Amino acid sequence: MIWLIIAVVVGLIFAPAMWLRPSPRQQRTMTLREVAKGEGVQVRLAASPRHQDDDKWPAYRWAYPPRRPGPDFMLLRDAEASDALKPFVEGWRWRKEPLHELPRGVREDFEALLARLPADTLAVESSAEALTLWWGESWEAQAFRPMAHGVGELRDGLAGRPDRPERHTEPKAPRA
Repeated sequence: MIWLIIAVVVGLIFAPAMWLRPSPRQQRTMTLREVAKGEGVQVRLAASPRHQDDDKWPAYRWAYPPRRPGPDFMLLRDAEASDALKPFVEGWRWRKEPLHELPRGVREDFEALLARLPADTLAVESSAEALTLWWGESWEAQAFRPMAHGVGELRDGLAGRPDRPERHTEPKAPRA
């Protein structure tokens, strides 16, 4: 009987520690995010790109160089988009289309990347600051690396193609 009481007490002591231990999915996600950070990708939880959705989604951001901003656009999976939105390629629709047409090589790279993205990818967004991939983090870290390189190459192709170029003002001549 004493051994049973000791076992229950020891179980009660270690039970909270077991509850705090990350689940296998949480461990996989932490590893994935560490690999992403090692690849130079910023990972954050942000408001979902879906309309009227208060959920937080993982946003993987590839920053544009400071002096080479990117175009503004958002591309959604068909499953998340209205049929009223303009199609880009099979399975994807523009919520916000870039003002300038993408060069042929960049467009081909973009289309190839979209075909390789995981099924849980919700959106691909670009702003002047970063190219962002919204997805459910379904892949293992090893599968993420090639995708990260592909998105990085797309970011490099889009860099320096802003929809709103900065206005450079000429310095005023000093008054005589």
